[in-house]
Amino acid sequence: MFPITTAERLVCVRFPYLSRHLVTKPTGLKSDTSTTTNNVNQSITYDVSNKQKLYITDPISPGSIFFLPNGTKIFNKLIQFMKQQQGRLKFGYQEVITPLIFKKSLWEQSGHWENYKDDMFKVEGTDASKETYGLKPMNCPGHCVIYNRFDHSYNELPLRYSDFSPLHRNEASGALSGLTRVRKFHQDDGHIFCTKEQVESEILNCLKLVDLCYGKVFKFNTDPTTTYSINLSTRPKDHYIGELQTWDHAEGVLKNVLEKSGKKWQLNEGDGAFYGPKLDIMVPDHTGKSHQVATIQLDFQLPIRFNLKYKDRDNTYKTPIMIHRAVFGSVERFLALLIDHYKGKWPFWLNPYQAMVIPINTKDVKQVEACQILKEQLAGENELEEESDLKPIPLNNFRFNVDVDERSEPLGYRIKDAILKHYSYLIIIGEEEVKTGKYSIRTRDDRKLDHLTGKEIYDMFCNLERNYK
Repeated sequence: MFPITTAERLVCVRFPYLSRHLVTKPTGLKSDTSTTTNNVNQSITYDVSNKQKLYITDPISPGSIFFLPNGTKIFNKLIQFMKQQQGRLKFGYQEVITPLIFKKSLWEQSGHWENYKDDMFKVEGTDASKETYGLKPMNCPGHCVIYNRFDHSYNELPLRYSDFSPLHRNEASGALSGLTRVRKFHQDDGHIFCTKEQVESEILNCLKLVDLCYGKVFKFNTDPTTTYSINLSTRPKDHYIGELQTWDHAEGVLKNVLEKSGKKWQLNEGDGAFYGPKLDIMVPDHTGKSHQVATIQLDFQLPIRFNLKYKDRDNTYKTPIMIHRAVFGSVERFLALLIDHYKGKWPFWLNPYQAMVIPINTKDVKQVEACQILKEQLAGENELEEESDLKPIPLNNFRFNVDVDERSEPLGYRIKDAILKHYSYLIIIGEEEVKTGKYSIRTRDDRKLDHLTGKEIYDMFCNLERNYK
């Protein structure tokens, strides 16, 4: 049994709920735009970022995000999650890394220079030719270069590349806004090169990945039967490449796929990419307003422009079809949606504040020492390792974000502070816990206490992380 004093100190503290979000930007920060936004989503995003120290912006680099350590932890978790899903055999993506700067001639070949150059950053080189370069706004031309370097046979297709390289788009300064409208961003970008016969199955497979993410992990919609909506975006009125007949065929293919999928969709005329029609996946924020996250785009144009070929069964060379797709879309914008959705109360696996360990008596050396030992254990450190003989930590090791609050403040104050910072778990260590090796642990939302060993806590945390809880 544990002494009643520990439980009393935990359970009897009252924690007021903060029901309003202040319309403020992170402390000490200046906006990189001259306009002040009253948008509710931005208010929540700024407030959470300020309290949890997730990111900052600065006029020295307008439209670019400075991710702080806590924000970087969340960002990396999202990227790690998507790499794990895309790499499984069911989806079969191979990750590549491509350059950030390409010669103007590549963008002219792809059609971006004609249709997109006003939204690109131009870079001047210092070589004798003084050729203009472009900072890439998207990855597709680079993936075409990779595809074209090697000969391909029909039995290699579909070939799926993924890329998480940063992208840059020259958004107008007045349009820049927090995480949602930026100039530098990252996408969970993917491109599929396939035969005409494989197009429908590949798009359906893309929708399965979307279902996996938005139906089982990131549930923005409270209605489980409608986790997201789909817009079919068709040919723009201006600024498009290719023949009308090709566009009509591509749009027909997407309509057939949607009918076969059984999913609800609506037409969004004229909002396709300049090279092909697309399916836009929409999710709601807390106000019910829809935002685009994933996109699946069908492209018959770039493979022709880059003269991409594969050898078919009959030994003739044919042009593959290209599918552009992203599931998060812009990771920065997706993070803004998550902040709006969770309001700082992150699920354990994403939380930069996973556990706070609190000694009851900060003057008791044994209690403070036990807190530090538990922190090291939960951080995946080897307790028996000597400083002079450090060993590398395995790549697949679980390491949790754990802090110790040994400030000379009352226990109730430190517990309240940890809850207001939205730590997922609070672990309390007093005299009895030091003796038994079983620690009092509770969640931020439930005052019920459990008593677990360090190994049991570690195993519980591992299980939460494995199941994206």
